[in-house]
Amino acid sequence: MSDNILGQIKSDLDSFVGKEVRLKANQGRRKIIEKEGILEKTYPKVFVVKVNDNQTPQRISYSYADVLTETVEVKIKENNMKIGCISL
Repeated sequence: MSDNILGQIKSDLDSFVGKEVRLKANQGRRKIIEKEGILEKTYPKVFVVKVNDNQTPQRISYSYADVLTETVEVKIKENNMKIGCISL
C-alpha cells in the first residue's frame, strides 16, 4: 500500500517539474528550514529542488517518504497546493 502512495506523490511532483515550490523541512531538535526554489528533477526514490541562497545555487534532495511522513512539506508556489496530502 505504501508503494502506491509513494508512487502517487512521485507522479504529483512529476507534473510540477520546473515550477517554483516552497519547502518546509523539519531537521530535528526544533530546527525547521523554509526555502523556495525550483523543482528540478524527480528520480525513482528522491526529488531535487534547486535553491538560490545568497547568490549560490544549491541543490537539496528529499525522498518521497519524507513527504509522506510530513518531515518535508512541499507547496507549489503558483497555486499554494500542498503535495502529499492524503484525505481518507
